Amino acid sequence: MRNKYIENFEKAQTAEKNIPDFRAGDTVNLAVKIKEGDKTRVQNYEGVCIAKRGQGTGATITVRKIGANGVGIERIFPLFTDSIEEIKVIRRGRVRRAKLFYLRALAGKKARIKELRRK
Repeated sequence: MRNKYIENFEKAQTAEKNIPDFRAGDTVNLAVKIKEGDKTRVQNYEGVCIAKRGQGTGATITVRKIGANGVGIERIFPLFTDSIEEIKVIRRGRVRRAKLFYLRALAGKKARIKELRRK
């Protein structure tokens, strides 16, 4: 059982952030604020969400994309950080697992995820 004061604080923190409903297997586009010296800019990071973990303000997502020369790049983002400006869901993936760590061992067309078909 969690402390009620901590729960109230987390509700206040999470209420102001607009996070779309997505899960592992979905392709997401994150607008990430990057600070370079005294300037800040927004850079998009698009990849497959391979894991969601935690709850409340401690929740994180792991996003994997394929970079130059076919090298896989994974980044772990806290969901309720100020450095994420917005999250867009590009595609919904049809997967049967909550954690898609098996994608690390796959390459090329084998690493693709089928799109979820809506009725």
